[in-house]
Amino acid sequence: MHGRSGWGALAAFAAAGAVLLTGCRGGPQEDGLVGGRAAVSSATARPSGYGAVFLAVDECSSFGRTSFTEVSCTSERAAARVVARHDGTVRDGPRCPATTDFVLHISEQRPSFDEDGDGAVPRGYACMRHLQPPHPGDPGGGGGPRTIVGDCVYDLGDGKVRETACDGSGRHAPEFEVTKAVDDRSDCPASTALYVRLGGTAPVGCARPV
Repeated sequence: MHGRSGWGALAAFAAAGAVLLTGCRGGPQEDGLVGGRAAVSSATARPSGYGAVFLAVDECSSFGRTSFTEVSCTSERAAARVVARHDGTVRDGPRCPATTDFVLHISEQRPSFDEDGDGAVPRGYACMRHLQPPHPGDPGGGGGPRTIVGDCVYDLGDGKVRETACDGSGRHAPEFEVTKAVDDRSDCPASTALYVRLGGTAPVGCARPV
């Protein structure tokens, strides 16, 4: 999926997303994708009867990103809790909370009405938080669907960066850390080495070398 153009626009999420950056002397480059490792998953809903809405806020899912069920949060099978739930698609819907670990796309198999005949109808998406650490969505965690203050990135080239763990435990060493989110590049501190596109109300991330 591709992000929308413009600094203030919401960017799409992807499993191996990259983030737009610009050098301090350069203008905006091609729009990038916000996110980290395994930030978004598509799955088939398998209702288990724990709520009127499948995976409503504060309900829990079992392990798995491509096939999962709703389970009691006290079950030994419970892996993650829903922190936000929205209809529609991630591209067009509200943003997940900043420390979301991953996003589940939910569809219903063999519905009574199928608009395009593919056997599934989109039912929305759930913003998920692991019940136990590690939490890739935390600042510096190296993943999650959003890049936030405290996250670290490395240079991909072509005006893009990708998130990685700040403690060096990821596959790639961190090169820059996002230290501040501001409205405009002119609001970044003098130590800023590049600008990272964050989206939201403070869309510019000020990043310094690690």
